Amino acid sequence: MNRRPHRILRGAIVAFLLAGVVTGVTVPAHADSYVAIAGSGSTWSQNALDQWRRNVASNYGMTVNYSGNGSSAGRSDFINGTVDFAISEIPFQTQSTPDNPVPENPPRGYAYLPIVAGGTSLMYNVKVAGKQVTSLQLSGETIARIFAGQITKWNDPAITGANPGLDLPEKQITPVVRSDGSGSTAQFTKWMSTQYPSVSSSILPNGMTSYFPANRLPNSKAQSGSLGVSGYVAQGYGEGSITYVEYSYALKSGFPVVSVQNPAGNYVQPTASNVAIALTRARINEDSSSPDYLTQILDDVYNNGDPSSYPISSYSYMIVPTAPGGIFTAQKGATLGAFLKYVLCDGQDQAGPLGYSPLPMNLVTAAFAQIKRVPGSNVGDFDANTCTNTGAAPDGAAGGNGAGGAGGGEAAAATATAAAGVAAGTGDAVYDANGNLVSGSGAGAAATSSRFALASHAWGPAQVGMAIAGIMLLAVVVLPPLLLRRAKR
Repeated sequence: MNRRPHRILRGAIVAFLLAGVVTGVTVPAHADSYVAIAGSGSTWSQNALDQWRRNVASNYGMTVNYSGNGSSAGRSDFINGTVDFAISEIPFQTQSTPDNPVPENPPRGYAYLPIVAGGTSLMYNVKVAGKQVTSLQLSGETIARIFAGQITKWNDPAITGANPGLDLPEKQITPVVRSDGSGSTAQFTKWMSTQYPSVSSSILPNGMTSYFPANRLPNSKAQSGSLGVSGYVAQGYGEGSITYVEYSYALKSGFPVVSVQNPAGNYVQPTASNVAIALTRARINEDSSSPDYLTQILDDVYNNGDPSSYPISSYSYMIVPTAPGGIFTAQKGATLGAFLKYVLCDGQDQAGPLGYSPLPMNLVTAAFAQIKRVPGSNVGDFDANTCTNTGAAPDGAAGGNGAGGAGGGEAAAATATAAAGVAAGTGDAVYDANGNLVSGSGAGAAATSSRFALASHAWGPAQVGMAIAGIMLLAVVVLPPLLLRRAKR
């Protein structure tokens, strides 16, 4: 009896089983170790967050649920213990104000952790002779006067004077504002009331607010969420409108944004590099014993005299628990810690192409210390050798008041390329947060979106192992018959 074929077959089966042990067992075990977590809040940073959530789900089997219901609602959910984390552009409003009559005081410990930087853009829909205007320039004061109801026509001298090459129409301006409690509104009204108090006092008597007083602004439209305001402007009926929204949403909708005049007198776009330059003047609360540790003070950002600085730039924060409570447990803390490590390291590489700006490395380092305060997290100390955040410059590389700076050169190029795609459009196509066409043809003269298909770093060890296992399985299926035929000869 010829035992050789049986030995060959047994060897192939053993090899296959070994491949399964080596490459297959660790992946589901790792995935099963992550308990699903949930958060809510900001839509300003949601495009970045949604990309990161997709990446960790694909790469690590990690489930991170998120509801973009606005910063105010996110902070409220955190206080009520119905989420594991929240995201907001401003900290808890712990003092009673007309905007927040009930102070926001969470019953459990918390910490702020910066996750991404970006520019609040002015997305618009204006046409001249049926063609989309793509090069609109406005001063900060003109923007403030539009959103204070003091400039109501597109051919107002304050607008035409900054755009001598455009024969702008005598068309009503429709300011589009947020109807929900919004960190975007808070950041925008903070800039308005700080820089142009005499202009904004009539509509913002109390300064910064999370709820824009649309009832005081004639001809305005109020929409919920960043998709709501950007979607209104992008529609055919949105011609003549303008809104404030994170730059990412304008890029995804394929619509132009205003070049804002900065203190140096230059008209600049909210690209990754221009935002990074502006934020070198951010003052950060560096008192680690303060409940507002790592929160931002942006007055010097607004007045940054660098020729490339984009004035309406800021950070977005994740609010994380420092004690169990509500639905949050230490087991969830392990997932939250791992997710945050990804966000601060690999995730920052994707900030620029998405319309944001990567965090400076000193904030990444400080954020790691905040992660360690989350019960159950086990990420260890920051290690530049394992944190592959290539989008952010080392601490101090961009200079400025200890706030660090972001490199952003490649990211700026990516966002500039995406923005260039809107130059010839008229803007009737609308895309959702995933880059899918919602309305309009997106063809012919309509503006088209530069839709993002970012690499999700899918080829990690688990994926390589699965590929090897597949090859070995193919060998097990194909080789034995060939070898058996040879052995019988």
